[in-house]
Amino acid sequence: MKGVFWFVFVSVVIAASIPVSHCSKKPVGVARKEDIPYIKCQVCEKLAKHLYQQVENKKAEIAPKKISEYQIIEIAENVCNLKKVEADWILRIDIVEKGDRLELEEHDSEGQCNSECKTIERACQEVIGYSDTDVAEYLYKSKSDIDSLFNYLCKDLTKACSTKPPPVPKDRTPGEPFVAKSSKEAEMEKLLKSMEGMPGAPGMKMYSRDDLMNMKNFGGDEDEDEDDDDQASFPSKLGKVLRDKESGKSDWKQLIKKGITDTSMTLKKHANRISNHVQKWWKGKKSTTSKKSPKAGKSEL
Repeated sequence: MKGVFWFVFVSVVIAASIPVSHCSKKPVGVARKEDIPYIKCQVCEKLAKHLYQQVENKKAEIAPKKISEYQIIEIAENVCNLKKVEADWILRIDIVEKGDRLELEEHDSEGQCNSECKTIERACQEVIGYSDTDVAEYLYKSKSDIDSLFNYLCKDLTKACSTKPPPVPKDRTPGEPFVAKSSKEAEMEKLLKSMEGMPGAPGMKMYSRDDLMNMKNFGGDEDEDEDDDDQASFPSKLGKVLRDKESGKSDWKQLIKKGITDTSMTLKKHANRISNHVQKWWKGKKSTTSKKSPKAGKSEL
C-alpha cells in the first residue's frame, strides 16, 4: 500500500506582551470593490513609491553585492499581498471622504485592517496584475526614480492614471475610521509574517497568556516516553519565556523563535513516529491476511 501521511499542526506563537483582547479572533474586512475606481490612481502612485523604496532598501541591505532581478521580482510579487511584510505600507493608509472625492492619507503607524485595508489591497493587485515581472525588469535595467517609475507603471503600463476618477456618489456609505495598532501588536504581526514560510510551520496561531499557561502537553502516547517528554516540556519552556520576559531577564523575541524551532523538530519526530506505527500496522494486517486459509472448494451436489 502506498500512501501519504500528512501531519498538520499549528505553530504556537506567544503574544507575551499583547493584551488577551488582541489575541482573540478579529472580524475580517471585505474589500469594497465599488470604491476601487475612485482610488486606483492614488493607489498606483503609493505603490510606485513604496516599490521603489523597497528596492532601494534591498540594494543597501546587500551592498556591495548587486541586487538580482529575481530579488526585485520577489518584492514586486509581494508588495500588494497583505500576508507579506512587503505590503505593510497598505496598513498605514486611510481612505478619507472629501466632497465628491476619496483621498488616501498615509499615517506614521499601522492601523487595524478592515474593509478599507482590503480595498486598497484589491486595488493594488488590480493595478500590478500580471505586470510585476515587467516592473521588476524596468527597475533592474533602468536608472529610474520614483517619478519615472510612476509614469511607467501608472500611465504607460497599466493605464491606472490615464483618466480622471469619477465623482463619488452622494449616498456612498462612509468607511470605518482609522484605528492605529499598538507598536507591540504591529511587531508581533511582523514576526508572524516572517515565520510564515518556515519549514514545518504551515500555519500560525496566536494564543493568549492564559491559554498557554493552561496547556499541558501536545501528545498522549504513553508508549513513547522520550517523545512525550519532549512534547510535555515545551509548555514549561513557554512558561519560562513568559516569566523571563516579565522579569526582564531575557530577550523574549529570541526565545520565541527558539521555542518554535524546538517545537517544529518535536512535531516532526511525532509525525514520523505516527507514520511508522501505521506502516507497522499495515504490514501486520497484510501478514495476517496472507495466512488465512484458501477459499473453500465448490460444495458437492
